[in-house]
Amino acid sequence: MERIPILKMGKFLLVTIQVDLYDRLALTLEEDLIQMVHKTGARGVLIDISALSIVDSFMGKIIGNIAAMSSILDAETVVVGMQPAVAITLIELGLPLSGVHTALNVERGMALLAARMPEETDSEDVDDD
Repeated sequence: MERIPILKMGKFLLVTIQVDLYDRLALTLEEDLIQMVHKTGARGVLIDISALSIVDSFMGKIIGNIAAMSSILDAETVVVGMQPAVAITLIELGLPLSGVHTALNVERGMALLAARMPEETDSEDVDDD
């Protein structure tokens, strides 16, 4: 079965969709990505859709589902590379993608994820005396 690669980059996961997603592949991506968030403890998910010229209502729903499930697992979701026609289509379909942040490209998306991460405190630095 065909799968979309998911790369781990520090505390983030990067998915670059290079092919048109048919329904089964989109569902597999959703499942694989949520499993990876859980398994790795990733704090952010970046989905690059710059190669997609069309996103239908099903794919919009999948992106929204990924964001909602990732949020439950304490991870932010950023979609990057959205073509103007895709943005127009999503709005016309009534899919505002609540919980999904957007950025123009991967670099800006990674910066957005990094900026949204709270500073990690080191529990060893706390003196309990």
